[in-house]
Amino acid sequence: MDNNIMQLEEEIVRMLKTVYDPEIPVNIYDLGLIYNVDVDDEKNVTITMTLTAPNCPAADFILEDVRLKLESIKDIKNVIVNLTFDPTWNKDMLSEEAKLELGFL
Repeated sequence: MDNNIMQLEEEIVRMLKTVYDPEIPVNIYDLGLIYNVDVDDEKNVTITMTLTAPNCPAADFILEDVRLKLESIKDIKNVIVNLTFDPTWNKDMLSEEAKLELGFL
């Protein structure tokens, strides 16, 4: 994989860690809501993610926040955010930091 793409992916992860579900004090990356980050050769980004629940009241806010923050990274051309509920999110997907923050450890 090209070094520029790897650096871009690291920047994407850093930016995703600034997006929060307003109801949970943990970022969406550490919550395990990001299933896949794909960057093509033209620097178009496709994010596949989920939410903690299908009826999440903050869904539109979170998806828009992801798109806007990633579009702010200078090399990215387009951002597509795909929402899926397969597999369904569960607390086993939390990072160690998130489990600690939320009192699961």
